[in-house]
Amino acid sequence: MLNVFTLASGRLFQEEIDSAAALAVVHPVWVDLEAPSDNEKAWIHQRFGLVIPSDVVAEDLEESARFYEEDNGELHIRSDFLIGDEDDPRNVRVAFILYRDILFSVHAEDLPVFRLLRMRARRIPALIDDAKDVLLRLYDAAAEYSADTLEGIYDRLERVSAGVLKETMNDATAAEALAAIAKAEDLNGRIRRNVMDTRRALSFMMRGRMLAAKQFEETRQILRDIDSLDSHTAFLFDKINFLMDAIVGFININQNKIIKIFSVASVALLPPTLIASIYGMNFKTMPELDQPWGYPFALALMAASVAAPFLYFRRKGWLR
Repeated sequence: MLNVFTLASGRLFQEEIDSAAALAVVHPVWVDLEAPSDNEKAWIHQRFGLVIPSDVVAEDLEESARFYEEDNGELHIRSDFLIGDEDDPRNVRVAFILYRDILFSVHAEDLPVFRLLRMRARRIPALIDDAKDVLLRLYDAAAEYSADTLEGIYDRLERVSAGVLKETMNDATAAEALAAIAKAEDLNGRIRRNVMDTRRALSFMMRGRMLAAKQFEETRQILRDIDSLDSHTAFLFDKINFLMDAIVGFININQNKIIKIFSVASVALLPPTLIASIYGMNFKTMPELDQPWGYPFALALMAASVAAPFLYFRRKGWLR
């Protein structure tokens, strides 16, 4: 899918392109290619003279290939953007190319950050002045989206905390809590990676002296917002570790209760086993046969030997 965005009074106007002829008559500030076909890449080359490599959004790029500038003035930036889906969170690679005052973005699927910028640019006047503003606004929206996702993690962990600290923990609830914590930890880690990647891209633009004074100050503000997210991600990691330790502790307590039952039972059954062994030995004269109450006495003695340990354990509180 190929979408072009023209600029008028600081507002972005979107138009979906379905032919080379339609692309030839527009003068965009931003060209967005979502899973582009070979024909759409050919239209871009014919209209703007830009060749989009086939591996432009490859995941295994070297570090030196993430930020660089070509001899013809093409500025290439590779960044990861977050899709904070609770069931399937992931980072999606996006390739940005600044060429002839036009921003080209290539990605495999639609992203929430892009939708957020399109909505804001249509409603807020004078938000964007050129292609670099589009790129900065995307990074600004990425930082805000990460912050919103962190708030969602806070809410989910609060629900897990209520279940762990206020309710009786059994194996089923422990399994659910561990699954929720694992998802929160994965999403929090992806946010941290996304924030690091955004910081690197903005630092590259600042070092390259490609920003105007106003854009430079806006970039510094975005970096300050990103820095503020680091403390939140670190706190969430600590909270996740605490909840994990608490859940594992409850699981160990439940397992110890089961082991305690077997331990008490084994200790309580030792005396009657000893008595039965003594009375079952091969004597010349069987003790239980010489007395009329031999067998009842032996059985009563075995029962008393079982009851005595249980009464002692109950008095100590070990059976609770």
